[in-house]
Parts: sequence; C-alpha cells; structure tokens
Amino acid sequence: MKQTLLASALLLAAPFVAHADDGDWSGSGELGLAAARGNSKSENVNAKLQFKKEDDVWKDNFYLNALRSKGEVKTTIVQNGQPVAVSNFQLTSNRYEGGASAGFKLDERSYIVGAVRYENDDFSPFQYQWTTSVGYGYTAIKNESTELAFEIGPGYKRAQPIDKTTAVGNPPVLVTTRQDAESEAVGRGLIAYRQKLTDNTAFENTLLVEAGSSNRFLQNDAGLAVNMNKKLALKLGFQVRHNSETTAGTKQTDELLTTNLVYNF
Repeated sequence: MKQTLLASALLLAAPFVAHADDGDWSGSGELGLAAARGNSKSENVNAKLQFKKEDDVWKDNFYLNALRSKGEVKTTIVQNGQPVAVSNFQLTSNRYEGGASAGFKLDERSYIVGAVRYENDDFSPFQYQWTTSVGYGYTAIKNESTELAFEIGPGYKRAQPIDKTTAVGNPPVLVTTRQDAESEAVGRGLIAYRQKLTDNTAFENTLLVEAGSSNRFLQNDAGLAVNMNKKLALKLGFQVRHNSETTAGTKQTDELLTTNLVYNF
C-alpha cells in the first residue's frame, strides 16, 4: 500500500518535471545508498525530490522524501530452558513524506502561504499524520549569498496513533486494539535559511514546528552541499525529528545523518 502511495505521488510530480524544463520551475533530486555484508549486514536508502518556483506573484514549493533501512536486530529467545541470542535481518526504518506550499505575494517581502504535509512512518508514535495550514510569510533577507524567510500561522492536524497491544487472560493472549484518530488545531512555524559560503559551497537549514495541545512536532534539516559542476553536487545532511507524545518503547527524538548525490535541474 505504501509503495502504491509513493508511486502515485511520483506520477503526480511528473508535470512539475515537465514544467521545470521551461525555466519556470527548478528542482533537485537526492539519492543515498549504503549496503554492508560480512561481519554485519545492513541496507539503507534515502531519496529526496523537490521542485520550487518563484516569480513576481507566487512562491511555490513541492517535495517528496523516502527513507528505508534494514539491519541485523539481536534478540534473545529461550531454547531448552536457556536464553539464546539470535540475529534477524529486519526493517529498521520505513518513512514516506510529502508536502507542498503555495505563497501569494503581497509585496516584495510579504506573502500569504498555504501548506500541507503528510507522512507515513512505521517507527514513530503515529501510523500517519497530516497537517494543513494557512499563514503569513516574510522574506527577511534575499540576495546573491543569503536567504532567510519566516512563516507562521494556524493549522489543522490529524494523526492515527499506532495500534495498542495488551496481554489479556491467563495464559496471556496478545490483543491488538486500533486507536482512535486524533485531530487538533496547531500552530505552524517555519524558518528557512540558506547561506552561500563559496562559489561552489552552500549551507541550508530549515526548521519546521507544528505545535498542538496533545503533541508538538519539530523537524530540523541542516545540509552542506558542495557543487562538482552545474548539475551535480555532494551533500552532507543532518536531520532531527521530535515528537513530544510517545508510546512505551518509543523515543521522542530521531536523528539521521546522510551523504547524498544531488542532481539539480
């Protein structure tokens, strides 16, 4: 099902790729792969696709992200009354995310922005969560070397908590109960910063906050890109994601370090 949703999203992105050739849209694609065999076994892939357009009236952005990893997970089982350590090759990360925003410019710096974001993460407190919002944006700095923009406004969020599993009866039997979806009003804030360090090196940082009464979601993406030519670049990225609401055995904060090949178009 998740693969079908991702494929559908990529098909929807096709018109943006077509328009990118006429000079109105620009974009980038990132891909990172790693695999290990031998004393340890692991596989992981992360991919990003982004399109953006800005003219005298509109400031638009569209993106798709995917992360999938497998690794050896050590567990303990009981054999003949004795604990035995075993390793299984299991899925350790599986997340798909997409979002878009459209900003209508009021003047050279100010704009009204509508945004939507959806994610499906098998290793978070929620099976899925989506947010839609409207707000005010302001471009504080924009020149050849520096860009800094702020967005803030109210929104609406809906999330499906992961299923709850409990032991019932004697002997105990595991029973899985589907939790009710949660909806709430949230405040959305975004800070986007880009600094050109040299002719071929740039630093980017984007901070997104979606805060409600039941959960506060924060995501910070920092990246350092080094251009090899006009089309290709190498990018080192560091992402921090935080959910204030967690379930037993789930950490509030996730960190991800990536090294990707970037294609600009």
